[in-house]
Amino acid sequence: MDKNFEKVSSENYNPDLISVVDEEGVTHTFEELDRIETDDGRFVALLPVYEEAEDIIDDDGELIILSVNEDEDGEIYLEPIEDEKLFNKIGKIFEERLEDLFEFDDEE
Repeated sequence: MDKNFEKVSSENYNPDLISVVDEEGVTHTFEELDRIETDDGRFVALLPVYEEAEDIIDDDGELIILSVNEDEDGEIYLEPIEDEKLFNKIGKIFEERLEDLFEFDDEE
């Protein structure tokens, strides 16, 4: 066993969980892994959180990368990044920042 390994327990690991309501009114829970702000805007990298073991097994393990926006009333909302070039750019930044925690496939 690696001597530098630290056992993760509920006492020292409290993930940042957020709930998102989709267009159909269904609530989804995600763990926020990272957030960044660039000249292109604010972005967040999320992983789905599941309550059922079967859903965890069926998950493809891909990061969900969303744009963080604010409406005229100051309400914050998340939305997909529609521009493929921007999505790839932001995705690459998150991959570099999170590469020590996750193994990424280089498929595009």
